[in-house]
Amino acid sequence: MTTSKLDTGYVKLQVCSVEDDDPASESGDRRQKVESFESELKQSAGAMNLSFIIRDEDHTLGNSLRYVIMKNPEVDFCGYTVPHPSENKINFRIQTKGNVPAVDVFRKGLVDLKQMCSIVMEKYQEAVEQYQHDQKMETT
Repeated sequence: MTTSKLDTGYVKLQVCSVEDDDPASESGDRRQKVESFESELKQSAGAMNLSFIIRDEDHTLGNSLRYVIMKNPEVDFCGYTVPHPSENKINFRIQTKGNVPAVDVFRKGLVDLKQMCSIVMEKYQEAVEQYQHDQKMETT
């Protein structure tokens, strides 16, 4: 992973996602990437403007995360771009009003989005179970 300080005052980070069932997730290499990412975040912890490169993601995460982060009253701007359709990554930009570091806003956005998805999944599973129960009742 690389971090580079630009003259415009923001830091670019690369965020790598690894699936839970990936055999590499238990290796030392995976832990090293996480530590490296955490140290990069600590170095830029006070930055109010950050750009993240999120690999192996597209509009599904980009638009959802942008929506959640823009709901935060401390955010001036949040946007993302897909550099090219053949590239499997998104460039994600956050600019805060100055009271909260952009890294904290990014983390909170990820946590909030995960909670929202958990609630939707829970409601969906309840609806499926209710439907299956109703179908059994109709056949008996």
